[in-house]
Formats: sequence, C-alpha cells, structure tokens
Amino acid sequence: MRKIKIGIDVGGTFTHAVAVEVQSFSVIGKACVPTTHDSHQGVAEGVVASMKKLIQKAGISPEEIVLIAHSTTQATNALLEGDVAPVGVLAFGRGLEGRLARSQAMLDDVELAPGKILPVSFAFFNTKHEITKNEIEQAIRRMQGEGAKVFVASEAFGPDNNRHEKLVLEIASRMGVMATAACDLSQLYGMRVRTRTAIVNASMMPKMIETANLTEMAVRESGIRAPLMVMRSDGGIMDVNEMRKRPILTMLSGPAAGVAAALMYARISDGIFVEVGGTSSDISVIKNGMPQVKTAQIGNNRLSVKTIDVRTIGVAGGSVPRIHKNKVHDVGPRSAHIANLSYSAYATDHDFDDIELETICPKKGDPSDYLKIKRKDGSYTITPTAASYYLGLVKAVGHGEANLRAVKSAVENVARRIGAQPEQLAESILEITSRKVEAVVKSLIREYKLDPGFVVMYGGGGGASAIVPHAAKHMNIKHEIAENAEVISAIGAAMGMIRDTVERSIINPTESDIIRIRQQAYESVISMGASPESVEVQVEIDNANKKVIAIATGSSDLGTDRKGVQLNENELLVAASEALKVKPAQLQLYGKTNLLAVVGYERIRKHFFGLVAETIRPALIITRDGVVRRKFDNVVLRNSSVEAVKGIVSELIAELRSYGDGGELMPDVFVVVSGKIIDMSGLLELSQILSLVEYDLKGIDPQEPAVVLAVRKK
Repeated sequence: MRKIKIGIDVGGTFTHAVAVEVQSFSVIGKACVPTTHDSHQGVAEGVVASMKKLIQKAGISPEEIVLIAHSTTQATNALLEGDVAPVGVLAFGRGLEGRLARSQAMLDDVELAPGKILPVSFAFFNTKHEITKNEIEQAIRRMQGEGAKVFVASEAFGPDNNRHEKLVLEIASRMGVMATAACDLSQLYGMRVRTRTAIVNASMMPKMIETANLTEMAVRESGIRAPLMVMRSDGGIMDVNEMRKRPILTMLSGPAAGVAAALMYARISDGIFVEVGGTSSDISVIKNGMPQVKTAQIGNNRLSVKTIDVRTIGVAGGSVPRIHKNKVHDVGPRSAHIANLSYSAYATDHDFDDIELETICPKKGDPSDYLKIKRKDGSYTITPTAASYYLGLVKAVGHGEANLRAVKSAVENVARRIGAQPEQLAESILEITSRKVEAVVKSLIREYKLDPGFVVMYGGGGGASAIVPHAAKHMNIKHEIAENAEVISAIGAAMGMIRDTVERSIINPTESDIIRIRQQAYESVISMGASPESVEVQVEIDNANKKVIAIATGSSDLGTDRKGVQLNENELLVAASEALKVKPAQLQLYGKTNLLAVVGYERIRKHFFGLVAETIRPALIITRDGVVRRKFDNVVLRNSSVEAVKGIVSELIAELRSYGDGGELMPDVFVVVSGKIIDMSGLLELSQILSLVEYDLKGIDPQEPAVVLAVRKK
C-alpha cells in the first residue's frame, strides 16, 4: 500500500493541495480551488475542498494517507485586518519587581497594523498576599464587562515560577473562557515582550480554534485518521492541538512552507528563493543548507516568536502596471484580481484590436493610474506574466500555458496606443519589477554575507516565470525554476519537519541546565508527533542576552527520508557537486553512516602574495538519498566510532580553539551518527560540549560509525 502525505497551502487567491508519495518524494496529484475568505467557515472550507478534490483526482484512499499538513495566511490576515478578540491581562508580581512588572504588563492597546488596534483590559495582583481563585474570577468578569473575550496571565519571573499563570488557566477553563499563559509561549525574562506575545496569541485564538475545529471535523468525516498538522512560521509543522494553544506560531507560515520545500524538495543548499504569487513575492535566503530565522514583529512590536526571514514585495505575476504620460512608471502593488481585471495572457478570445485604454483607482486611497484595457467582453490588463511570455522568458508553465496569440495582440495593441514599441512596453514592465527584486536581493546578500559570484536565484510559486528569469538576467546571476513551482508551498507543508524552539533566560548555564533545556525541546516535538529516533536538537548559548536556546526538529513516524531510495557513491558525488559547485571527479567521500555521508574536496588558498599556502577543505553532510543537510566552507574531520567520539572532539577543540578580543573562541563541532547530526555549534565551553555529546550518544552501539567535524571560528 502506498504511503502518502497531503500538503495544502492557503494562499491569498488560491488554495493548493498536493499528494506526495513518501518513499519516492514524487508528486502524484495536484488540486486547486479559490481560497474561501468569504465563506462562513472561512479558509477551512477551501482546505477541505482542495483536499477532497485532490483525493478524487489522484485516486487516493483514506487509509493510504499518513499525514495532512497545511499552511495558512489566517493568523497574519487576522492581525492585518484587525479580526481579533479583545484581550484581558492578569499580571502578577510583588515588591519592587511587582511595581516594575505592573508597568511592563500594563500595556496600551496594541497596534497590529496601521489603523488596526487590539483593545486590552488590565488587572494587577500583588502576590505579597495569597491570591484567591475568587479574586481571579472577579477580575475576569470585570474585564468581560469591559469587552474582553480572551485572557492572558503573565507573572514577574514567570519562567522561574508560573504558579499564578497556571492558576488563571485553570479558572478560565472552569469559566468556559479562552486564556493563554505567557510561560507557554516564552521562557525568557522581559515581561513586556512576553506579555505582548501572549496578548497577540490570545487575540487570534477564537478565530483560529474555530477554523481548526471545522477543518479537523471535515477531515475526520472523510474517513481520514492521519495526523492533522499545521505549518509554523519557522518552517516546521505542529499538531493541530498545539496550534489551538499557540496560533501565533502560524504567522507567515505560507512563505515558510515555500522555504521548507526549497530545502527538502528542490534541494537548494545555497541561494535566494523567490516565491511569486499573483499579488506579492516572498524572498528569502538559504545558506549552508539552512533557512535564516529572525525574531518576529507585528507593526513596531517585537515578539518572542521565531520566523523565517522572508522579505515581501508588492510585485508578482498578476501585478498591474501604472501609466503616466503614456509610459509605465510603476508596477503594483495592486494585482489584477484585486483590481477586478482579467489577465490578458489567459483571455480565451485572442483579439485585442478593438480596445480602449483607461486608468483606474482599484481601491479607495489607491493612485488612479493603474492600466485598464476595456474590451467588449470585459476588462483586462497586461501583467508581468504577459510581458514575460511576450519576451519568450517563460519555460515552466505552472498552472497552464498562456494564450500566446492573446499575449501578442494585447501587448502590441496597447503599445501602439501609447506610442511605444511592443518589446519596449514588455521590457519596461519587467525592468521595474526586476529593480524591486534586485533591491531586496542585494540587501540579503550583504546582510548574510553571501558570495555574489555563487548566488543562484530559485523561483517558486505560480508566477515564478513572470518575475525570476528577467530579474536574474537583470542582475546577471543564474536562475532555476523549481519543479512543480506552482504548488511549491503545498509540497513544503507536506514535507515539513516537526519543530519547536525553547528559550530560557539563564546566567552562566551549567551542563545540567543545558541538558534540561535540550530535553524540554526534545520532549516538545515528541509530543507533537515526531518519532524519537528522528529528533535532532541544536543548543545555543547567547551570552550577550543571557539566554540558552534549544531548537528541536524531527519527522513523523514514517519520516521524510526516502528509505527505499539510496544513491550509490557516484550518484552521491554528483548530487554533492551541484551544491559545492565543483566537478564530481574533484570530490571525495570522507565518511558515512547508514543514513548520512560527508563529502568534500581540498583546495589550496594562498596568502601574502602567494608566499603562504593553506589547505582548505569545503564539505557537506548529505543524506544517502541526496538531500544536503549542512554545508561548510572549511572543516577538519575525523572518522570514528561512537565510543571514541568524546576523545576526538577534545583533540579537535585543542587543535582549533583560538583567542579573540572576547576571549577564547571554541570551534563549531558536529557529530554525524546514523541519521542524526549532533550540532554543538552554539556551545561555548569544552565541558558543555562533552556533556551534550555524552547525553546524545547515550544508548547508541559503541561500535557504530560516526564522523566528527569541526569548523574554526573566524
């Protein structure tokens, strides 16, 4: 029997569903329906409709489905549109800290977006005296009278003692109202940020829980018993029950799904990923086989939530050009469907001889110079999609090939009426979109210190061919359009890893502190459905901000590794050569386990006018089916057995440790064993590294092969 994962991406215009066969990673079915923003069931109706359409088209039986995962724009849209519930805050503290806590937790109404305000009520409890359940209940009822629908509990030093926060949850549950404890979202000190994060989370709970309930009910009524997962903003997935408690983690999950697919399906290890929709394009960086993550913000409000660093621009495949004095002076941000215009590229009647040109204001407050092509059968416009087709740049068709005769007629007739050459008109539209892409790409190259000579632009999304080929040509860099680009985010949802992050404020953490936080992250992803043997945990110590961070990732019981597909050594070298940008003949297989391999090569780098030569060893860790997991510019490595790992780690650290202005610099250390990468790159002391190595290798056969890698810090 086949084992199939279903991924669903809820976009601004369309909801896409795909079926991915687990062992081969092949897409065996696709379906698309309009996103149901205006339905009384909200986007849940489109999620279920796309799933049912997919199952019917692809001939999938319910028992074949092992996982369903979907991304969603709902959390982000709810914040941008102000479709949230008023919040009541119950804050706790005592003494001097209590007075400080009162000022930090007593926040003004929160601005979610320009003109969109989240009302906040407030109650403070001095814990110098015992707080009774009756006092908490009375405060909740008072704030209900002020309009609060959901509640937040936040306590001074809550990461150390959350007794009162948990008490509020207990009482709220008994009263039948929704509530969030700040300690369930963040273990960091800083009551203002923790409270604000909890407020935003609570405000979206009613809408998100309603959607989750409708979706889960419809899925179960279809006879499907597979786990239902939701995409997170950091590129992982989580169980729908976890989403009910922490809906804030789904912000920007649509773009995150695209990045997940770029890593695991398109197998991008380095580059700029541009996902192009109809209205906007999301641009992100993948470096050394890893997405780049940042702290989320809503408006000017920093939150205790991590998101993939995605930059969104208001140009895409369906953007409408703006005309001034018969010249295109801008493109977007309004798209054809928002402006109620049809794509000339997909017109069924190709004749655009008999047309009138107008300029319109799509929405109140918009500029009034957007291009409208008035024809007897309706209103059209020329988009970057049409311009790209006209110039012959489209190679990947995606949703369907354009009507090339309609493209030619529309571009040439509009050009004639504004006194331009057709090629000039198409080029001007794409030149403007490319400049907007270029500004973001150059900023990301600088920020993440990418080598411009090796940057490749990868395109995903239904509008990829409308934007990416010209932008890459404009910037003189290589580009690729991902296979199945139009459903790339849905593929990412299906293939997403279960992920969670635990952060705690700790000054001078001990080995036991580190192991405890590592275990907390490990147990969190297990509780969300990850199989224990698949879980990897990266621990990082941030001395500047006095915190320890543990990031755990894992996969469901069936995993995401294609257990039935193993590349031979030559095939592995070919796959690695694409990521390392060298010929396969230059590569060596440095070491391997039963599921992972380390591949690299050596080159000589000269300094001081060629007088000093240094051997550099670029390398990567790659799965035995060809997916790059990590990439390094220069490593020192040793093959080992599990029982010898600690000794080799000590030797490499002694060899590679250095000293800078801030004191001793430890090398980044990684241990590859079985299908795991034990990542100790964030640890600062030898004792911490050795403790974590010992903990992570516990229970593994001492004779099992392992590879130890170390990277000297610059």
